[in-house]
Amino acid sequence: MSAEKTHQRIQTPLTSEVTASLQAGDMILLSGEVYTARDVAHRRLYDALEKGEKLPIDLTKAIIFYAAPSPTPPGKVIGSIGPTTSYRMDYYTPKLIENGLRGMIGKGNRSAEVLAAINKYGAVYFGAIGGIAALTAQCINKVELIAYEDLGPEAIRKITLENMPLVVVNDARGNDLYAIARERWCVKH
Repeated sequence: MSAEKTHQRIQTPLTSEVTASLQAGDMILLSGEVYTARDVAHRRLYDALEKGEKLPIDLTKAIIFYAAPSPTPPGKVIGSIGPTTSYRMDYYTPKLIENGLRGMIGKGNRSAEVLAAINKYGAVYFGAIGGIAALTAQCINKVELIAYEDLGPEAIRKITLENMPLVVVNDARGNDLYAIARERWCVKH
C-alpha cells in the first residue's frame, strides 16, 4: 500500500511562520490574494525601489505570480493564465525579496542570486503547472487591475485564488526541489 501525499492548504498573506514550515517538494493549495507581474512590471518595481519611490503593492504581503492572462472571455472572470519562465525576473527579484517579498510563483530554475535571497530573507518559490492555463484560470474568482495599465496583459493585477495547486520548489532553508530530483533520479555517467 502506498501513502498518498496530501496538499497543505495555505492562505495569503504568507507569514514568516508559514514560509519557515514549507519544505521543497511540499504540495500546496494556495488561496487568497496574489499579484501578477512579469518582466517590464518587475523592472518598474525595481526602478521605483532604487529611486526610493512608493510601490503600487505592499511587498511584505505579496506573492507574485509570473503570469499574464489572455483576454477574458464573456462570462468569465479571467482568460487562460499560466506561469512564465521565472529566470526572466531573476535580475530584479533579489531586490524585491530584500524589500519584503515572501513568495513567487512561476516555472523553472532560479539563479544563484535569487536562491541566496530566498534563503537569507525566508522567502519561498512555488512551481505552477505549465500547459494547463485554462484550468488554472478556474482557480481565480476575482481580478483587479492595480498598476501599469499601459502594459496590457502584463500590468500588475490582484487576483483572488481558491485552491491553486502548487509545489514548493525552493524553500527558506535553501533546499531546491530540482537539485534534489536531479541527485535522486538522474543517471550519473
